[in-house]
Amino acid sequence: MSAKQKKLLIRISAAIAIFVPALFLPIDGWQRLVAFLFAYLVAGYDVLFAAARKLIRGRFLDEHFLMTVATVGAIAIGEYPEGVAVMLFYQVGELLQSVAVGRSRRSIAALMDIRPERAVVIRDGAELDVSPDEVRIGETIVVRPGEKIPLDGVITEGATTVNAAALTGESLPEDKGVSDSVLSGTVNLSGVIRVEVKTAYENSTVSKILELVENAAGKKARTERFITRFARYYTPVVVVAAILLATLPPIILSQNFSDWIYRALVFLVVSCPCALVISVPLSFFGGIGGASRKGILIKGATDLETLSKAGWVAFDKTGTLTKGTFSVTAVHPQKITQAELLDIAAAAESYSSHPLAGAIVRAHGSHIEKNRITDVAELAGLGVRARIDDRVVHVGNAALMEQITVCPRDCHRHGSIVHIAIENEYMGHIVISDEVKPDAKESLDSLRAIGISRIVMLTGDSHEVGQAVGRALGVDETCAELLPDHKVAEVERLLQEKPQNRSLVFVGDGINDAPVLSRADVGVAMGALGSDAAIEAADVVITDDQLGKIARAIRIARRTMRIVRENIAFALAIKFAFLALGAFGITTMWLAVFADVGVTVLAVLNSMRTLKG
Repeated sequence: MSAKQKKLLIRISAAIAIFVPALFLPIDGWQRLVAFLFAYLVAGYDVLFAAARKLIRGRFLDEHFLMTVATVGAIAIGEYPEGVAVMLFYQVGELLQSVAVGRSRRSIAALMDIRPERAVVIRDGAELDVSPDEVRIGETIVVRPGEKIPLDGVITEGATTVNAAALTGESLPEDKGVSDSVLSGTVNLSGVIRVEVKTAYENSTVSKILELVENAAGKKARTERFITRFARYYTPVVVVAAILLATLPPIILSQNFSDWIYRALVFLVVSCPCALVISVPLSFFGGIGGASRKGILIKGATDLETLSKAGWVAFDKTGTLTKGTFSVTAVHPQKITQAELLDIAAAAESYSSHPLAGAIVRAHGSHIEKNRITDVAELAGLGVRARIDDRVVHVGNAALMEQITVCPRDCHRHGSIVHIAIENEYMGHIVISDEVKPDAKESLDSLRAIGISRIVMLTGDSHEVGQAVGRALGVDETCAELLPDHKVAEVERLLQEKPQNRSLVFVGDGINDAPVLSRADVGVAMGALGSDAAIEAADVVITDDQLGKIARAIRIARRTMRIVRENIAFALAIKFAFLALGAFGITTMWLAVFADVGVTVLAVLNSMRTLKG
């Protein structure tokens, strides 16, 4: 409990200690008034001061004003116990609400704990303790076991295991060694490492995450803006209604003013909109914070609300649904063995920097004797020619085979086909493809399970490859051979075709998908913490490459919006019911304040469910 909460608890206890004896002691007249007035001031002096300050500034139509008018009015008409009780109930509600909100904020603060406070940098051979923002790119820092890694960089010395749970939401540790990249905010678990800093602190991973979470509250959702506008007009309306209730019926019906003034005061107590004004923003705050702890960064309440309406999802293929790295998936020799074909192809491609060449060399895996290879020539757009063991070898596409008058064999497998010819004699081909991620099919199935009605895949790859991947994953539509501007055009088309009450989510790897991420209703960047363009363009950032978190993000958004709607419906129903009861004189001020405080506390507690993520 904070110091402020303890102080409020002491005041409430002191006020009750005065109030209870005053109820039962045989005192009357001015003594009774003084006793109750003293209890009233102990309990609510801060509310009175807040109302007075806002009255002076001309911005007084809030809960402090309503509570002050209601309680002062009750004391003025001789209802001393009810005036004090209303203030006491209100303050008890404020205390319970403060404890609940504090718990929510501490949960968010746990995420903020990833912020590194220090870095040990090596300068002139000595280790210096400095602030992370004082470390320059290219300097070396030392990170010991149990410490947070303060800056993004590459390990130059040592090996360790790191825990990235604070960034990704996943607690599975990762082994890291020399030349491996490490991210700020992750925790070094086992060994002492030296890291060459590659990114300044203000551009580091941890800084980006903190900025996203801290700024998320600034982007208000449509529901939040509605509640703000509602409270702005609602409060003056109920004040005017209370004045009319206190004056018109006794004049028209020739009845006692005190009875109707009491009803008006009950009306004011019930009318406090704090349940809505507090619980709705808290629900969004909790939903965003809960998602962040799971490695899902949602930029603001607007994006969370739009995500909750997701109906169609479009995916980029390469790097999103597939691994984005080429690998050999089949070797089809002719006249020689698979090992011999792969050996010849790897030798020819060993001097090439082409991604397909790298895939063949990796698949070969063994040492390549470079003294066997001479006269290497890269043939632009075709492949490679080299002399290996005094034989001329051609490795490349079908166009290269046609150029050297060799007839290549067709292949039933989808992917990039690399043909090999030795001394103009066809020896077979190797199939290289971008493998589908292991969790892709399951993740798409989980999207369908939560009601996503259409899944589309966009790719710049060939129709054959795109259709093969699309069939394997079971997508509803595949659009292939798309340039970046074509992808934007396809998203525009999908935006026109989707149901009006549903949003289109586009998921990309974030590096070259910025235009499409910006254009979709919700842009989701996968594993894009290192990409400034992705974080700038996307509305949601998944901190790792786990496709299953897309469905989880949508579920979190939907649950948050469901809780928001529950709070609004519950609060308004109770409010209007007690407003009517108060106007007809059926309820008392005690019950009115209990209803107001009770609704607020229940709404806040309900909002805290969003923190689960």
